[in-house]
Amino acid sequence: MSGQRTGEATRSPILITMLLALLTAVGPISTDMYLPAFPAMKASLGAQPGEVQLTLAAWFLGLSLGQITHGPLADSYGRRLPLLIGTIVYTLASVGCALADTMTHLSWWRLWAAVGAAASLVIPRAVIADVVKDGAEAARMVGRMVMVMGVVPVLAPTLGAVIAQHWNWRAIFWIAALYGLLCSALILRYLPETLRPHQHGRLRVGNTLVGYIIAWRGRSFRTHALEGGFGTFSLFSFLAGAPAVFLGHYRLDPTTFGAVFILNALGYIAGTQGNARLVARIGLDRAMTCGSLLLVAATTAMLVMAVGSLGGALGMALGMMVCMASLGLVLPGAALGSVLGHGGAAGAASALYGTTVFFIGALGTVLVGWTAPGNPVAMTTLMLAGAMAALICDRQRPR
Repeated sequence: MSGQRTGEATRSPILITMLLALLTAVGPISTDMYLPAFPAMKASLGAQPGEVQLTLAAWFLGLSLGQITHGPLADSYGRRLPLLIGTIVYTLASVGCALADTMTHLSWWRLWAAVGAAASLVIPRAVIADVVKDGAEAARMVGRMVMVMGVVPVLAPTLGAVIAQHWNWRAIFWIAALYGLLCSALILRYLPETLRPHQHGRLRVGNTLVGYIIAWRGRSFRTHALEGGFGTFSLFSFLAGAPAVFLGHYRLDPTTFGAVFILNALGYIAGTQGNARLVARIGLDRAMTCGSLLLVAATTAMLVMAVGSLGGALGMALGMMVCMASLGLVLPGAALGSVLGHGGAAGAASALYGTTVFFIGALGTVLVGWTAPGNPVAMTTLMLAGAMAALICDRQRPR
């Protein structure tokens, strides 16, 4: 049966791509949809300044911890069962978020929701590595997947803003729970097992740790993971700082703030689609370098606008749109470069990559909360620091 399902996955790349996109979209839904509700959450739960950002840090920390767990499970028990269990945990924890009565409780439930949701981030990359062995074809598959899920970052913040204005912030987490329930049903019905039985490894903690150490010591893996991590640091610094900057400093209403993420999503879609063309024309390495350079240029421009009080909210949003386009060039290549060539251990390599990326990114959310939330200069300074670090890692990558 497993061999048959593997064959089905190979014969139906479009179906698998769409399903993986829906599963991977758990991350954007759970991150972007609740950002416009930060002021309402702060008022409802009596949060202190910067405390709301800790719920976002808890989310990213949970994604970091969860991925390093789901990877070995996916290599030992196949891709399907760990993905299903993780999605169920995410669904139940989202219900806990909806019922939370303090910011501390909300942060804890967000942590557990992220641990479950991490399965939908790490395992789909391993599924791609199972199904497609050619690097260029894998890049195209990732591009198609991102194109399908690109609509989620467009709709999620806008939907969250409408809910925050007309209902309440708790409804956002009820919707997230319903989405998790839908994903669980789709996994049960449509997702084939892509890891053949003879590729299943035995789950041993010692061997797993050795595998992580071996992967990390590989220069190609390490530089790809760090470049993706510092690029994500820039992104997460924006996500953590954006609600206070746009809703507080620039005085946007929640619905208009949600429109900022439409530009973000359009930029990311443009970047990923351009990435597929660039990879075919100049290769994966040069495409990633172009993305890293563009990220430095865009974050520098945003810092200049913040320091000089130029451009206003629109200028900052357009600058972030360019940042997202540059990340569309960097992140797919960083993820693929970290997992290709690991065979049956692709789940562990993908997990270590995800843990590295989200741990570094979580540091950005914490630093934003510590450095005067609502200050665009502090936010853009952190974004530029992450972009510069990503460029340094890019220069160290083996070609």
